[in-house]
Amino acid sequence: MKNYLIVGASSGIGAQLCQQLAAHTQNRVWGTYYQHETVSSAPNLSYHYLNVLDDNLNFDFLPDTLDGLAFCVGKISLKPFSRISQAEYIADYQAQVLGAVKTIQAVLPRLKAAPNASIVLFSTVAVQTGFSFHALVAASKGAIEGITRALAAELAPKIRVNALAPSITDTPLAQNLLNTPEKKEANAQRHPLKKIGSAADLANAAEFLLSEQSGWITGQIVAIDGGISSLRI
Repeated sequence: MKNYLIVGASSGIGAQLCQQLAAHTQNRVWGTYYQHETVSSAPNLSYHYLNVLDDNLNFDFLPDTLDGLAFCVGKISLKPFSRISQAEYIADYQAQVLGAVKTIQAVLPRLKAAPNASIVLFSTVAVQTGFSFHALVAASKGAIEGITRALAAELAPKIRVNALAPSITDTPLAQNLLNTPEKKEANAQRHPLKKIGSAADLANAAEFLLSEQSGWITGQIVAIDGGISSLRI
């Protein structure tokens, strides 16, 4: 029996990951939602309200041992740098970085109680590859990449920490960028594989990193991006 916590599980990658983990009946999965209340019909999957902006996060619904945590909370706000306010930078950092920090700190004793635990965070291809209008998201996700490596060193050997760095993925979070067939095709053509990512593409990678199959992988930022960060064709 493995116990997994997925924060930000009401839609997109988090929702897909919950379903995939819960498909294995030996797993127990807890997902959290914020704006959209979510109910599960699977006996080994339950959903709980959580606002990562709260000062004190309550995880009393979890068992004493946690084998894996995926922090899937994300925001996408693309605009010219000159139009980004300091308040927007602070709000983005609080949700994406401090939310992850508070969550990890709160459940760390449960992760340490497991024989071998894994944490999966989410970055973006825009940290390592510069794109116009990405100065807000790249700043927060750059911090996530730094935390990933630092925690991987500090928590080894019992807890592995990795992050996924996707390019644009067809989820509700990116709908403003993909809300017409023309936008979808234009974004697909920017990638060497000529398609955009799906929630399953990212959930598959996250499920692997949470599992013991990736037991010799830690401190890595894994690009799941259709080749856009490393290929020119």
